[in-house]
Amino acid sequence: MLSLEHINLRRGPDLLLEDASFVLHKGWRVGLVGRNGSGKSSLFKLIMGELESDGGQLNRPADWRLAMMAQEVPALDCAAIDYVLDGHQALRRAEKTLAQAEAAGDNHAIAHAHAELEALHAWQQPARAATLLAGLGFSEAQQQQPVASFSGGWRMRLNLAQVLMSDADLLLLDEPTNHLDLDAILWLQGYLVQQPGALLVISHDRAFLDATVNQILHIEHQSLKHYTGGYSDFERQRAEKLALQQKMHDKQQAQVAHLQKFITRFKAKASKAKQAQSRVKALEKLELIAPAHVDSGFSFEFHTPEKLPNPMENLDKVQCGYRNADGDAVILERVILSLRPESRIGLLGPNGAGKSTLVRTLVGELPALGGHFEKDGDLKIGYFHQQQVDRLDAKDTPYQMLARFYPQWSESQLRGELGRFGFQGDDVFAPVGRFSGGEKSRLALAMIVQEKPALLLLDEPANHLDLDMREALTLALQAFEGAVVLVSHDRHLLETTVDEFYLVANGGVSRFDGDLDDYARWLQQNRKDGKPAKEDKPADALDAKAKRQLAAQKREQLRPLKKQVEKLEKALSQCETELENVESALGDDTLYTDDSRKAEMNGLLGDQARLKKQHDVLEGELLEAMETLEEAEGEL
Repeated sequence: MLSLEHINLRRGPDLLLEDASFVLHKGWRVGLVGRNGSGKSSLFKLIMGELESDGGQLNRPADWRLAMMAQEVPALDCAAIDYVLDGHQALRRAEKTLAQAEAAGDNHAIAHAHAELEALHAWQQPARAATLLAGLGFSEAQQQQPVASFSGGWRMRLNLAQVLMSDADLLLLDEPTNHLDLDAILWLQGYLVQQPGALLVISHDRAFLDATVNQILHIEHQSLKHYTGGYSDFERQRAEKLALQQKMHDKQQAQVAHLQKFITRFKAKASKAKQAQSRVKALEKLELIAPAHVDSGFSFEFHTPEKLPNPMENLDKVQCGYRNADGDAVILERVILSLRPESRIGLLGPNGAGKSTLVRTLVGELPALGGHFEKDGDLKIGYFHQQQVDRLDAKDTPYQMLARFYPQWSESQLRGELGRFGFQGDDVFAPVGRFSGGEKSRLALAMIVQEKPALLLLDEPANHLDLDMREALTLALQAFEGAVVLVSHDRHLLETTVDEFYLVANGGVSRFDGDLDDYARWLQQNRKDGKPAKEDKPADALDAKAKRQLAAQKREQLRPLKKQVEKLEKALSQCETELENVESALGDDTLYTDDSRKAEMNGLLGDQARLKKQHDVLEGELLEAMETLEEAEGEL
């Protein structure tokens, strides 16, 4: 077993771990979680011997082989499959020994080397490496291409394949899903569950953790806390602990109340479609796990859009792609899509199928190469993409960036808003160039919020965000009053924030009438067939467009009823808050014993009676409005 005993660990001036202990047994599968900057990657480096502790003792079994994902890959000329085979160090040593023996003409050494290679099943290893690469999305042709020919994201896949090839007793994987599409994530889950060695994995993908680990190690307050079970089990156990603290319990109840209202509204409009029912289940699960994140420090919301054009964008048989000196490179043909204020769309599809191309066309970065593309002139778009994050001015600071939006705000107001996104103390004056990927992503989201967009186009917004910030983003998207188009491999985020899926595949875009389990089966069939699967398209595109327009008209008729429900919910919530404040004041014992406070007591009692009556009236009006809305939806 590997053990940490009373470890102290610093990174520069920051204390990451203090008197921390943990024991990892052979065969355990452990998820390492904690906020960004809490020390997860540093702990990996400590275990690998790349960092020294500032106190305590680390015990590594002498016979254990450890392997950790590298975070960078040099531009090598060797073929991708050879790079992956390099991960099997015992194989490479045996091959080198054989080559030296053959060069020396030492028959005894040659025989010994062949025996060693036989014990390692050397002749099977190239096929195994090819299987790993295929699972991670590399075609047979790509496996023979040089490492230098791949982009950074694909090189990270090569790193992952190389470490999986190692046959290590302990695998240390730092965000292995960050550069994978859903197809590759599902394959990786299956592989990790079957591999016999111990696993220590850092991930912000809750579904991935639930599928691959049976222990959770949480870094919190410079200590290591061990939980048995998957990530969902950890959340429930932690929520129970937090609930023992009255302050945390009160925040939990407020969070649950918010989610109950959201679920009620969604259920009221949900059809019997499989995607709708899957979302109801996901939201009910979110209601249970949200209390585990009430102390995260992240809490924000998107501002109410100044204008909600309807429609926002219309695409009629649009060609999406790139225009260059050699002509037009069309990626997607005949795209038909209408974005309206109520649109909440998740884009699915294999990596490289054109999801980002479609989003860039919607935002206006890429011109439509054909067809008719119409965008409302008043439409304000909030666009998130990793390239946008990377373009942040390295010399800028969060304080300066926010001050440009609100020059009239005081320092305390600016600090308060930045604090909702996790920027505290001196961090608000730190240059962006010093920030981690997660911090830059949080800052980019903070700036998008200030733009008050009506349409959010989000391309992998959860990459680099820790689990607490992902929960904050989920809640903010649920409450957002505009339209959303989302690309993400975070299944939890997709399940809880979008209403419908579109499949981007085979050079086209089509409605996907299923949930994420159906999509996983589609991907498996796609891989089994070895070619892009075809989606059934309506025989009459004009008829499909007419149906969408009719559905949009019906939704428009419901808008005043929905607004009335939301207005009454807001009024009822405000009344409840005022009533709680009055009843809290009435809990003061001196109010009844001090004659000088008699007038104050009578005033509070009068306010209590008035607010209770107002509460009953509002509650009745709200129930009536919700029933009217439900009846109208049933008729339509």
